[in-house]
Amino acid sequence: MAAAGPSLPGCRSHVTHTMAETLLQASRQRRAKAMTAAAGSAGRAAVSLLLCALLALGGAYVLDDSEGLGREFDGIGAVSGGGATSRLLVNYPEPYRSQILDYLFKPNFGASLHILKVEIGGDGQTTDGTEPSHMHYALDENYFRGYEWWLMKEAKKRNPNITLMGLPWSFPGWLGKGFNWPYVNLQLTAYYVVSWIVGAKYYHDLDIDYIGIWNERTFDSDYIKVLRRMLNYQGLQQVKIIASDNLWEPIAASMLLDPELLKVIDVIGAHYPGTHTVKDARLTEKKLWSSEDFSTLNNDVGAGCWARVLNQNYINGYMTSTIAWNLVASYYEQLPYGRCGLMTAQEPWSGHYVVESPIWISAHTTQFTQPGWYYLKTVGHLEKGGSYVALTDGLGNLTIIIETMSHKHSKCIRPFLPYFNVSRQYATFILKGSFSEIPGLQVWYTKLGKPSERFLFKQLDSLWLPNGSDSFTLELQADELFTLTTLTTGTKGSYPLPPKSQPFPRIYKDDFNVDYPFFTEAPNFADQTGVFEYFTNMEDPGEHRFTLRQVLNQRPITWAADAYNTISVIGDYKWSNVTIKCDVYIETPQTGGVFIAGRVNKGGILIRSARGVFFWIFANGTYRVTGDLAGWMIYALGQADIRAKKWYTLTLTIKGHFSSGMLNGKPLWTNVPVNFPKNGWAAIGTHFFEFAQFDNFYVEAMG
Repeated sequence: MAAAGPSLPGCRSHVTHTMAETLLQASRQRRAKAMTAAAGSAGRAAVSLLLCALLALGGAYVLDDSEGLGREFDGIGAVSGGGATSRLLVNYPEPYRSQILDYLFKPNFGASLHILKVEIGGDGQTTDGTEPSHMHYALDENYFRGYEWWLMKEAKKRNPNITLMGLPWSFPGWLGKGFNWPYVNLQLTAYYVVSWIVGAKYYHDLDIDYIGIWNERTFDSDYIKVLRRMLNYQGLQQVKIIASDNLWEPIAASMLLDPELLKVIDVIGAHYPGTHTVKDARLTEKKLWSSEDFSTLNNDVGAGCWARVLNQNYINGYMTSTIAWNLVASYYEQLPYGRCGLMTAQEPWSGHYVVESPIWISAHTTQFTQPGWYYLKTVGHLEKGGSYVALTDGLGNLTIIIETMSHKHSKCIRPFLPYFNVSRQYATFILKGSFSEIPGLQVWYTKLGKPSERFLFKQLDSLWLPNGSDSFTLELQADELFTLTTLTTGTKGSYPLPPKSQPFPRIYKDDFNVDYPFFTEAPNFADQTGVFEYFTNMEDPGEHRFTLRQVLNQRPITWAADAYNTISVIGDYKWSNVTIKCDVYIETPQTGGVFIAGRVNKGGILIRSARGVFFWIFANGTYRVTGDLAGWMIYALGQADIRAKKWYTLTLTIKGHFSSGMLNGKPLWTNVPVNFPKNGWAAIGTHFFEFAQFDNFYVEAMG
């Protein structure tokens, strides 16, 4: 499909296509994109340009490098983690998993991201789940846990030049020595973080470019200095420090008051800055990044948000990099911030995924720039709303990005966006300096809004500038995005449509019999507190040799309100009537306990207040049925022949307003009333942070 509109009278439009003529007949008075570039004789060209100039009742904007350039561009990126946002991606079957990765990372194909920022798993709940640490315990090191290593390698495979960043959200509990605080022993925490960087290189040949401090939490100036010294001691001088992944203050003021701190921090990273910075941050003369932004539903409003901040973060706030949370929405949609990724891939069981509009918004910048390019000094706002930036590689190439996102269609999830107006306008761009001889520009176009008017990253006819002409005029409407560039390498990549969306299978089972698992976590289980990993049970060479084990024995240094019980959810949130069956093994005598559950209605940062139907057994010979994870709402309790170090089979059936449970196939409790919630996930978990094993998980949903 092609996008265009009516030409200006007397002006040759280079954006008119057959499809656009059809569009025009349906909405002649509505929208246009007129580009003045003449064709034919020089005289005719002069008349056309004059007429276009007369009609171009709008601003004139000079793009010039004669007086030098602006700040160096550091790239556009996205976050995997913070947390468990890529959890379901790893379970996708091929070829769909590789297609998703291509849309994210392959140069000149889709989002073509310049930066991948990952969570350094710390075993704690960090928004939509937990990510495992490479050091669960003090003497434990394993650089194959989780999926961020794999994701970084896949990104590098597609783009060897991609920038890699690591940032902790939570930390394993042993670092706190009894306190919920990572700065008890500065050297120990620095060692923990540096070991992750060293492990990335040693085991995966990954060079980490930037390392952060503690996501959206307190920084410690002495810790940052210790971290820098330890990096240098390990020969990692090239690894740069970004701080503090929170607000501009107090980090900026602290740097101005502390020359050593100023020296060791390379980049100030702020979250959700609303396109603005502060004076202290500018006075440091450091690079300024929006190191987490977006977090918005990936519909067209989210795309409008993303388009606006990608331009205006630099125009208003001098930020030379913007990083979206999150990379891909690969987590159960009913978890917090569902579908807040650049694209959606939350159905590994079906293979279905959606290339959402923020992917193509990203492409408008990423496919026509690279880190190391420079912004021009001549960037800014359009007279009647919207903005423009221009970047150059210093070798003659120029990329101009123009956005006219309206207030209504570009609200991000945060911060508050003051009202502004965008109206139809003509914008004339005048090329000066080394750009005055550019003969023509490639044109890429997006229009967000009504389906009948909507176009995503469409290549239009090239804009040719006749000899002697150093300007062109665009007619701009609201919610449009233009990229005009000398680069000819842009592509709107595509694959055949993926399979249709399907609900989670109504009957699902997993015996965890995987001898050498590629990933440490079982497919589709989404850990919400604690960490559940494949385990080889050397003590039981028989039926339960391969199990799923909860491996944390200590509460992590938390980032969010982790539950006091561990829990992993699975399935379809719409499930109401279910039977859940699982073999369980309590490892802790007397105080240990495990559960299976249905209709679990909350997860992520809300997990502590999750409701549902929870069937518990304890090593002290008791059972309990509760309506919440915390165990305050007791529906039933009693004695049972249960002890630690022995396998039991639990069965939970929930139908309508009643539930019942069986122990080893025999009824233990029946017809316990359940009025709330009406639906939710299935789940397994433990009474506290304790070792326990699960096997032969089975769920059957009846509706």
